[in-house]
Parts: sequence; C-alpha cells; structure tokens
Amino acid sequence: MAVASEFSLGSVETALSPQERFEEFLQSRGKRVTRQRRVIVDHVASRHEHFDAEQLLADLRKTREGARASRPTVYRTLSEMVDAGLLKKMVLDGRAVYEHDYGYPQHDHLYCAGCRKLIEFSSEEVARICDAVAGGHQFRAQSHRLIVTGICLDCRTSRSKTRLQDRV
Repeated sequence: MAVASEFSLGSVETALSPQERFEEFLQSRGKRVTRQRRVIVDHVASRHEHFDAEQLLADLRKTREGARASRPTVYRTLSEMVDAGLLKKMVLDGRAVYEHDYGYPQHDHLYCAGCRKLIEFSSEEVARICDAVAGGHQFRAQSHRLIVTGICLDCRTSRSKTRLQDRV
C-alpha cells in the first residue's frame, strides 16, 4: 500500500508515547504487556504507512525481535491498538488496512481502485462542510472519515496507453 510522499500531515503533540499509551490501555483492562506486543507496537509506531496484518507479519518476521510474533498475536494486538486509539482501521476492497491515528492530525484519503494506492490529504473545506452538516442536525461532530475511491493518474494513463495499443 503506497502513500503519496509529496504531502506531509505533520504531527499532533501527545502526552504519552504510543508505547506508553498502549501499556496504559492494556493495564486498564487487566491485560499483560508482553514482549511480542511491545515489539509489534514499536514496529508500527516507527513508520507511517498504511498496511494490513499480513504485511505487518511479513515485516516482523524479517526482524530478529519480531521473528517469533505469531499470527493470532499480530491480529489481536492490531485490534487492541485500534481500541486504544493508536490505529484506525479501514476496509478497502474487503481488506482491513491500518494507519496511525495517535499523534496525527485529522485527514482523509483518495483510494485508487486500480493500484490500491492511498493518497492522504487534509482539507479545511471538507472540515467546514462536516461542521455545517452536523450543525444543521444539532449534532456535535468529533471526527470524520472520508475515503474517495477512483482511479489515479498513473492508472488512467497506463489504461489509455493499453486501449490505444488494443485498437492498432
């Protein structure tokens, strides 16, 4: 899953590191902070890219620390990280895809159905529209998620070249 590199979201200041927040979350639910969970959180927190559980598992198995991470632990830890507010889960083409949520500002996505690229963007206009719609219904919005699905320029360009070749 690629992310457009020319756009930077920046960051939001947080009181706790992702690792500290996750440990606090687990302790509040009476769960243990295991070595495997710590390795998974460290790995995820050290990058900002969209990923699915299988990609994470493959990446972990390439590292010495994560080589012993089990599939059930990865899936369970991702679910706990979503519950802790560290990750957002999006379902795209029937696949669960995760991204950082903790320490990152509100943003939205363009999703290419051709190459599966996710492009992040932030728009004051979108935020104003959400606030106006919520206000019109006496609703206080806390956040929103917008995923616009379509075809990126690279895929459109490659398709048009293919179509021209098919006609010859």
